[in-house]
Amino acid sequence: MWSTTSRPVFRRFGGAVAVVMGLAATSGCSVPADAVAGISVTVDGHLLGVMMVCGHQIDGATLYVDSNDVNKQVTVGSWTAHRPLTPGLATWTLDSPAAGWTATRSLAPLTTKTTYALYGWTKDNSWSANSISFTLADRDRLTPGKVRCNSISENDESAVTVSIAEFKAKACQNM
Repeated sequence: MWSTTSRPVFRRFGGAVAVVMGLAATSGCSVPADAVAGISVTVDGHLLGVMMVCGHQIDGATLYVDSNDVNKQVTVGSWTAHRPLTPGLATWTLDSPAAGWTATRSLAPLTTKTTYALYGWTKDNSWSANSISFTLADRDRLTPGKVRCNSISENDESAVTVSIAEFKAKACQNM
C-alpha cells in the first residue's frame, strides 16, 4: 500500500518536528527565584548562610563546588529549615548545628582555590534563591555585620559586600 502524503509535505513536517525538538532540548527550565542568598561570618569567624526571602518561601539551602562542569558540582553542605522560611531575613551557621535547621549533609572542609556557591530551594522546586559564589579568600575578607551577595542593583551581576541592613532593605527590589 502506498502513502498518499507527498514527499515535500512529509519533509516539511519532519523538518518542523526536528526544529521543535531542538528548541525543546536547548531551552532550559529553571525554578523562579524569589529569594537572595548571601554569606557572612560570626564574631568568632564561623561561616553564616544568609537568606532574604522576598515573597514566597524557601525550605533549605545547599552549598556546592561551583563549576561549569556539571560532574564537578559536588555538594559540600546542605541544610533544611525546620519550618519554611517566609518573607524576611534568615541566618544560620553553616559549620555547626543551628537552631531551626537540620544539616542534611554536614559541611565538608572547604579548600583554597575552590569556588563555592550557596543557593536556596524549595522541596517542590516551586521557588529558589539567587546564589552567591565565593572562595575562602572572599570569606576571609568578610567581617561580622557584612554580607557577600550578588549585586543588589538591577544591571550588575557582580558580587558585592554590603551591610546586613542594606542587604535586608534592597535584596528584593529587583526580584
